Amino acid sequence: MSIKLIAVDMDGTFLDDNKNYNRARFAEQYQQMKTQGIRFVVASGNQYFQLISFFPEIASELSFVADNGAWVVSEGESLFNARLKPEDFLTVTEHLLDQPHLQVIACGKKSAYILNSCDDDFKQTAARFYHRLAHRESFTGIDDCMFKFALSLPDSLLDDAMDSLTHELKRIMVPVTSGHGSIDLIIPGAHKAHGLSILQQKWGINDSEVVSFGDGGNDIEMLRQAGFSFAMGNAPEKIKQVARFQTDHCNQQGVLNVIDKILQKEFPFNLDNHH
Repeated sequence: MSIKLIAVDMDGTFLDDNKNYNRARFAEQYQQMKTQGIRFVVASGNQYFQLISFFPEIASELSFVADNGAWVVSEGESLFNARLKPEDFLTVTEHLLDQPHLQVIACGKKSAYILNSCDDDFKQTAARFYHRLAHRESFTGIDDCMFKFALSLPDSLLDDAMDSLTHELKRIMVPVTSGHGSIDLIIPGAHKAHGLSILQQKWGINDSEVVSFGDGGNDIEMLRQAGFSFAMGNAPEKIKQVARFQTDHCNQQGVLNVIDKILQKEFPFNLDNHH
């Protein structure tokens, strides 16, 4: 048995705090992964169009579990997308717009959408994270397949907001934390682990042959599912408890350090020795 799939979260995991990664080192590793028949999957809360921008040379060869699992694209082919019913979309937007402390981005397959009434700081931040972002007067009448909301709020209100959203939107959407003062609302069951399962079925890969990396609440299912899961050194304690192993901080190339061990079949990937 050998490792056949490596799945990485992006922000706070594969990317350092400046949103970069060691491209030369990874390019070399990627060639070795291809030689060894290991697939590399990007599993992120980010928009597909933003994710491909990090891998301009090889995006057409990679697979992406984008928008926290709402959209799965493999080698440019769409394999799955979640879809909110239009009436559910209205219910959710009405509830969110009633919360004065929330800033809201509605995420769809064609684009993400932000309201003109949002403050300028939030618009600038959103533009950094969403390569396709449309500004609108309202969320009604959008012609798109909608599957996620990204919310921003003060850190101090995060826990209360998680509780109230869980309660208010139950059966429609589930809130997950995705980093500082941000919450993603996802369609129940359409998380990163589900997206990876779709790819694993396509390729005939067992959970025991998967290595996953993450640092946030939206990585929990994926860390539980993979045979080898790594929490980043910068991850909160509760994420470290979910993962089986730990690697270095995202600013110390924690993911790439483990990929070296996978490629060289070092512990814990010296699989021939333990059954």
